[in-house]
Amino acid sequence: MEKENSVSSKEKTLIKDLTVGSVPRQLLIFALPLVLSGILQAAYNMVDMIVVGRYLESAGLSAVSIGGDVLMVLTFVAMGFSNAAQIIISQYVGANRPDKVSKMIGTLFSFLGGCALVMTVVCLLLRNSILQWVKTPVESWDYTMDYVVTCMAGLVFIYGYNLVSAILRGMGDSRHPFLFIAIASVLNAVLDLLFIAVFDLGVFGAALATVIGQAVSFVCALVILYRKRKEFMFDFKLKSFRISLDMLKPLISLGVPMSIQSAAVSISRVYVNSWVNSYGVIASAVSGMGHKLEMVNNTIVHGFTTAGASMVAQCIGAKKYGRVTKVILTSFVINGIFGAIFILCTVCWPRAVFGIFTSDTLALDMAVTYVPVAVVSFIGGIIRPSMFSLINGSGNSKLNLAVALLDGIIARIGLAMLLGLVFDMGVYGFWYGNAFAGWVPFFIGTVYYFSGRWRKSGRLVN
Repeated sequence: MEKENSVSSKEKTLIKDLTVGSVPRQLLIFALPLVLSGILQAAYNMVDMIVVGRYLESAGLSAVSIGGDVLMVLTFVAMGFSNAAQIIISQYVGANRPDKVSKMIGTLFSFLGGCALVMTVVCLLLRNSILQWVKTPVESWDYTMDYVVTCMAGLVFIYGYNLVSAILRGMGDSRHPFLFIAIASVLNAVLDLLFIAVFDLGVFGAALATVIGQAVSFVCALVILYRKRKEFMFDFKLKSFRISLDMLKPLISLGVPMSIQSAAVSISRVYVNSWVNSYGVIASAVSGMGHKLEMVNNTIVHGFTTAGASMVAQCIGAKKYGRVTKVILTSFVINGIFGAIFILCTVCWPRAVFGIFTSDTLALDMAVTYVPVAVVSFIGGIIRPSMFSLINGSGNSKLNLAVALLDGIIARIGLAMLLGLVFDMGVYGFWYGNAFAGWVPFFIGTVYYFSGRWRKSGRLVN
């Protein structure tokens, strides 16, 4: 390895070597801030539901639920390319190539910044068509429009937060992303109460609080990164933001399938929920409450998925393949513990759990019948993440695309339509179809692991 490509001791203050030491200890240390970030992110989203549910009841809950689904779809490019950059950066770190890390950071900033601006303009122009497509109930149409338009205007901040956090996670730094989301979460909670309870801004106030929280978080992230630019290996000079073609190629190669994966899952979920919305505002509200509960579990295990993916990527870059198996098994055990806790609480105390969001008797009665669906979803949260760590960490773009199509399109929509319409299970069929689709990545990942082909995926850094 040439001297100019080596990582200095000063640079290593932000770069964490995840290829040495105890796997359980490394995974827990790296994942803990991500888990806490996940909890804060879930709380961040749940605050809107809780405050809106108390002041605007079912119509407001429906609007936040639908608006949240739409927002998730709009951020698929940010999540896909940010996750791709995280994996590529991790493999470069494992291969000890800081020069490549710096070029990837500049390329990612400029590329995703442009994507955010394009998405904002297009979505604002198509806002009415989007709400019609998701079958927004008449009772919550105006509320939903307020929510989605406000969030669309703030897409650039959401994209910015995703890309900065992915860069840091790729370098093994999970502490700063936790700090950023903590700032956004606290600010969102305070502004929710201020805008809704005091200024009576309704759902618009909830969306405005979300955007402001993301904006402040992103600005704080940039300030911290600029102050630590030498350790961060990026000088923030204008020329450094040029898109490097040799970096853009692997970014697109992996980012497009990962974006499709994210988009397919999000769009198919929104499509399935559009059928749920057609069953009325109560069903829509229950779907939103159930989704928020599942999000709490998913964001916790997502922390271990993300940490595991970075560890797998660094280990593959360093060609430490035996360590990859230890990462997968450790992640599976930890996810199982969290999943079991969520299942126990939801099964034993359903009214208390769903009662966090609303006191509407009709909504709570239907929510109790949603419990078995939640259990299926929680099981998926146990078995899926470890395999996602392997698939994403290996940087296998073709497999990511296969997972996207099977999980996001064929399984989710296919199962939902089969159970909901063909077997005439109604809204419950759509709920179960959505929940069982989350098991698909586990089966695909298991086959991939035993095939051993992930050992050859270090090509990203070559």
